[in-house]
Amino acid sequence: MKKRSQAVASQQRRQVIKGSVAALGLASIGLPSISLAQNKPIRIGMPTILSGRVAMLGESSRNAAIMGVEAFNAAGGLNGRMVELVIRDSKGRPDEAARITRELVNSDGCDMILDAEASSGAFAVHEVARDLGFLVIHTCSETSSLTADPKMRIPNGFRAARQGVHDAIVGGEYAGRVAKEKGLNRWMSISPDYSYGLDTTAEFFEYLKYFNKDVEVVNSVWPKLFQADYSEPITRLLQGKPQAIYSCLWGGDLTSFIDQASIYGLMKDRQFFGVNMADYAVLTAIKAVPPNIHSGNRYLKSIPKTAQNAAWCDAYVAKFKTMPLNWSWENAVGIDFMLAAIKQANGTDTAKMSEALKGMTIKSPFGTDGTITMRASDHTIIDYAIAWGDLTTKEPYMAKPNLGDWKTVLELEKLWMKSKGFIA
Repeated sequence: MKKRSQAVASQQRRQVIKGSVAALGLASIGLPSISLAQNKPIRIGMPTILSGRVAMLGESSRNAAIMGVEAFNAAGGLNGRMVELVIRDSKGRPDEAARITRELVNSDGCDMILDAEASSGAFAVHEVARDLGFLVIHTCSETSSLTADPKMRIPNGFRAARQGVHDAIVGGEYAGRVAKEKGLNRWMSISPDYSYGLDTTAEFFEYLKYFNKDVEVVNSVWPKLFQADYSEPITRLLQGKPQAIYSCLWGGDLTSFIDQASIYGLMKDRQFFGVNMADYAVLTAIKAVPPNIHSGNRYLKSIPKTAQNAAWCDAYVAKFKTMPLNWSWENAVGIDFMLAAIKQANGTDTAKMSEALKGMTIKSPFGTDGTITMRASDHTIIDYAIAWGDLTTKEPYMAKPNLGDWKTVLELEKLWMKSKGFIA
């Protein structure tokens, strides 16, 4: 009898709750669905390289993205909805990058992709985005054609990494001036044999010759990506007898080359212009920074020399017990743009987020004036700090950086795009 009374009372309570919901004009089934929608996390997929020789690319990219997401969530997320990063290792293989990107979207429920792949993988991810239509922001690929070439462009694809032609203009101006001062007329190059190496080297020499017409490029050496032994390329460089050498080798490839080149005495009587030297991973990994080394800034705490950049670097070091790298600042910018687009679109609709990103300007410790803009015309960033200078063996490593002037960069880039047929 007691159990029956309890059952009746329970039924009456349910009827009262149901009646109250009806009185409010709500369907009882709607309450759980509203709650679930509000609490459903926003999932951002992140394919990157977390194993092998260049695992530092993925690790430094992941670290910066985590910092951005944690700050966004700590501030309340999107109306209480939190963001989750879903990170996968492509092992540096373009086919694997494409496969896991599809999996992130189709199986893991990711709303968008923060693509932290090197250029070889980024082009593969880009084509998946073209096919499936999700928002993608590339954060490590610097090959100019990824966004500069209209044939590559898609409305849902953006780049939050430096672009090779921008570096080439600033680097060409700096190297042209040094070449005049030191009489460096005979040049060679050693760069990786894939899209980034081929395009970036060609762009650098184009602007080196633009700023110094006395320069002659006598030969170029193209080692394979992730090559272990550089004795044959170094021998060819020695035989060519250049006065100066340009390289866009990067990461573990660059450190291996520099250490092996030091054994052969390659840098002893030559000037070396390595766009990717001024990064903590390289500067702290090589056994000794050789003399006569020049570099573009990749990531240094002192470029730009602002309190905001120093504070970001200190926070990164405090959290991860290691220095940030070039890929760190690029992914910090990429995740900030992505989260700002989510906020502005008030959700994860690809078309709305893509529209919000076009021409968007965000505050950033890596901008020349404290901001970085996502250019609307070709979906790539501008106004980030670019500098070249000669390197020293200790902090700040580049004591007298020559900061690039974005007015000059944009003027020459426009001429370059016309020459390529990218714009009329």
